[in-house]
Amino acid sequence: MAYRETEKVRSRKAKTFDSILVTALYMVAEHGFSTVQMAELARRAGVATGTLYRYFPSKEALCTEVFKRATEVEVSKVQQALEQTVGHGAERIAAALTVFAERALRAPTMAWALIAEPVDPLVDQARLDYRQRYARLFELAIHDGIRDGSLPDQNAQFASTALVGCIAESLVGPLAPARQGDDVTTLDSAHIIAPILRFCLQGLTASPYEVHRHEH
Repeated sequence: MAYRETEKVRSRKAKTFDSILVTALYMVAEHGFSTVQMAELARRAGVATGTLYRYFPSKEALCTEVFKRATEVEVSKVQQALEQTVGHGAERIAAALTVFAERALRAPTMAWALIAEPVDPLVDQARLDYRQRYARLFELAIHDGIRDGSLPDQNAQFASTALVGCIAESLVGPLAPARQGDDVTTLDSAHIIAPILRFCLQGLTASPYEVHRHEH
């Protein structure tokens, strides 16, 4: 007779998996992916190292799951801003870009890890996949902006890809000092975000853009 897991066993495994993943998320938020060590993770999560490897066969597999879990949250926040902001397409895009940047600057070490830290190929592929997720969200918003007249006619697919690249790469410099122990509380988010936002929206609208604060 084939062994079948009981609901109790499945629940216990799910809780252990989640506990390991949450502990790993905290470790990445502290110092990035490069400092995550499986033995230390097992110790913090309260499991044997062998048990850890039953859930994640390698550090690369673990870091990929951590990346997906963290980035899924960020994608949902951008999507929420695009869907819930009242206004035309350009205003909704501006609000979503602001949310992306503000969240990154509030958690600079994690943001650096997700956006720019050198990572293993499997994690890097996940990074590319999620950039496409972001781009697709902005592509739909650009189409909306073209329809409502707030954006000129343009190739929404190319424009959205450029937009995601711009916001991510523009934040690399402000985020990088956090990895060297600088006091990230001194980052003035308004002065960092405003020129990035202006550049992105002027590219989309093909005209000067006045930056306004967005409520979210």
